Amino acid sequence: MKYIVILGDGMADYPVDHFGGKTILEAADKPTIDYMCAHGELGMCKTVQDGMKPGSDVANLSVMGYDTTKSYTGRSPLEAASIGVELRGDDVTFRTNLVTLSDEEEYAGKTMLDYSAGEITTEESTELMKAIAEALDTDKIKFYPGISYRHLCVWNGGSTDVELTPPHDISDKPIRSHLPKGTGADKLLEMMEASEKILKEHPVNKARIEKGLNPANSIWVWGEGTKPNVGNFEEKYGIKGAVISAVDLIKGIAKCAGMKSIDVPGATGNCETNWDGKAQAALGALLDGYDFVYVHMEAPDEMGHQGKPDKKKYAVETIDSKVVKFLKTELEKRGIDYRMLIMPDHPTPISLKTHVSDPVPYVIYDSTNTDSGSGLAYTEKNGESTGVYIEKGYTLMDRFLGR
Repeated sequence: MKYIVILGDGMADYPVDHFGGKTILEAADKPTIDYMCAHGELGMCKTVQDGMKPGSDVANLSVMGYDTTKSYTGRSPLEAASIGVELRGDDVTFRTNLVTLSDEEEYAGKTMLDYSAGEITTEESTELMKAIAEALDTDKIKFYPGISYRHLCVWNGGSTDVELTPPHDISDKPIRSHLPKGTGADKLLEMMEASEKILKEHPVNKARIEKGLNPANSIWVWGEGTKPNVGNFEEKYGIKGAVISAVDLIKGIAKCAGMKSIDVPGATGNCETNWDGKAQAALGALLDGYDFVYVHMEAPDEMGHQGKPDKKKYAVETIDSKVVKFLKTELEKRGIDYRMLIMPDHPTPISLKTHVSDPVPYVIYDSTNTDSGSGLAYTEKNGESTGVYIEKGYTLMDRFLGR
């Protein structure tokens, strides 16, 4: 038996006016997922435990079977693992976004125009982060480039007793009340303000402006944390696992859990990602001796943050047509028995442009047992109607694996 998780990041939603009050899952044309739902188990799962913020870090750890009250130490340490940064016990890490702020003279008076600086390319952002590191690195504080707008700061001897706001939570909002607070906040704000002066005149940004693109004119620090405490997945479940994602966070979880992180050329985490490459990489891993593959797709979440309902719908439909359908067809053609878990990690409602902690619908499809099932299409309302509810999200993996 092979096990595949199809994780459509943030694809659950609230009713969307653009689609006449339907959610994205209700509006999307997704025949393969709906077939699996009708012939499989449909229910709801609470992936974000009480008292925890509804980030993709917490939610994906939960889906992978980890009790986040015990394993979670912050988002950025997982991203540090992804890019190979070794952490010491007294290191504190911070996710560092390249963002676009409005052009008011006073830093605190600016507005968060774009949390991703127009989904800046990795090539461009690497050049910008090199400039940041050259100017702001110290014996204690170091900056590291990541992917696209997602980067890393490590502060040896820093503090986690700080209040920081994810930039995607304040899209189109003034930043004044969301600047760093707490221990070490003055230093973090000093670096953010200094970054604006460094980035404003950088040739990369001048070129972006000439092309009509958003400049990456500031860093924004958030997602503080310390060295991860994630157990080995194979030791926990007795199966060999691989992860496919374009996102440093998910790659970092894979590495911390001892799973293979498979890089796919052209995988970007947005709607222009290499969908076919991800599907083919998943099949290749299953044929190459891996028992478990976790295919993470960021695009629905990104489109939720950007408030783009048509593109979010497109992302869900493409997951169905290019990933789920491909894997179903190829595995069955080869006579390989499999179970597939399809779900988001959390909702990212178009109306809010940020994550919420609401339970999410899940489907478990077993290719060896299709005679009974929910008889329903895959939607939030249908998931709720079944009465099946997994309160502790990290226990769903045991259910999926038949433990």
